[in-house]
Amino acid sequence: MAGVVIAGGGQAGFQVAASLRQLGYDGDVTIVSEEARLAYQRPPLSKTYIKTDADFDTLLLRPESFYEKNRIAFRGGERVVSIDRGASAVTLSTGETIPYDHLVVATGASNRSLPVPGATLAGVHQLRSAEDAEHLRAGVAEARTIAIIGGGFIGLEVAAAVRALGKDVVLLEAADRLMGRTVSREVSAFFLDRHLQMETDIRLGTALQAIEGTDRATAIRTAAGETIAADLVLIAAGVTPNDALARAAGLTVDNGIVVDAFMTTSDPKIFAIGDCAAFDSPFAERRVRLESVQNAVDQAKTVAARIMGTAEPYRSVPWFWSDQGPFKLQIVGLTAGADHVEVARIGEEGKLIAYCFKGESLLGIETVNRPGEHMLGRRILGQDLKIARADVAHHAFELKAHVAKLMAEAG
Repeated sequence: MAGVVIAGGGQAGFQVAASLRQLGYDGDVTIVSEEARLAYQRPPLSKTYIKTDADFDTLLLRPESFYEKNRIAFRGGERVVSIDRGASAVTLSTGETIPYDHLVVATGASNRSLPVPGATLAGVHQLRSAEDAEHLRAGVAEARTIAIIGGGFIGLEVAAAVRALGKDVVLLEAADRLMGRTVSREVSAFFLDRHLQMETDIRLGTALQAIEGTDRATAIRTAAGETIAADLVLIAAGVTPNDALARAAGLTVDNGIVVDAFMTTSDPKIFAIGDCAAFDSPFAERRVRLESVQNAVDQAKTVAARIMGTAEPYRSVPWFWSDQGPFKLQIVGLTAGADHVEVARIGEEGKLIAYCFKGESLLGIETVNRPGEHMLGRRILGQDLKIARADVAHHAFELKAHVAKLMAEAG
């Protein structure tokens, strides 16, 4: 029995291994991880980790003893460089070949680079790994003015974190609003106002032209020709899926590795999960690729169950979060296609609920500092409870009471 080989040692790859053992899988389980470190949490990297002196071990998903106890071989500092589908084997960067009964590709994503002059200067950072975060943390400690390129989750989380340290921050976003690919315009506007109150200098509709400096970054130049002094630059311009390994092996790839409802690729022995996987979601009208802890964990559990012969099609409700200073944004559903947004309680001590509809269908709910409504939203989408636009628009609408009523009617 060749066992299961997992290409990728992040949250998704780790969860496959842990779930296989939990379900009673007795064959070999091998994780091949390009990072030498054991699997760890990535969300804290852009929040608490860069502004504290927290030890790396606080990020670990499980200690080394867990791998030993559960007979999970962790091959850190190595990577799968090719897949021989005919021989059902992978070749590692060391030259070693490992056979597999099942292969799970959990290679994640990589930061999108910006082809601008000065991008390789000292003092220019990206943030994806713990090592990146540690370099950024050291740089932030010495910096006075920080320029952030990109107004998505990572850029805004870092902006809030370093403002809390008293650093000056200027943030450039090429689009006309913050988090434009992720949240409604109403929520974008809410967070723009809050970041401005934190005294972050935000420039919307402003693209980066160049990073200036001789050996080290000293300023950024915008496409409009303005020069802004900065002694540290963070590029947070999104990510691209790590699907080259699958493409080279002849698997179907389209902005990620294409998989079916059981996370199976075009080869029945090979699965793909997490940031690198593209799939048809019941919560979207298009193929999607989701970058979230929830998606990574739930897809991993689906694959483990599939290997054990007990899987149900993947139908997990997508949800996301972003901590930006004192404001916790939580999203349930995929709200990008909404054509109507009903906002409730905006301005109530920095709290907000945004119900996002497409036509009469509720796509999802975006909340700020309203964890109860977020959890109710997960129940609504998970149980396909119907929320009408007309009900939400009513000034006396209470989500908790409405959900209780729907549950009672459903028996």
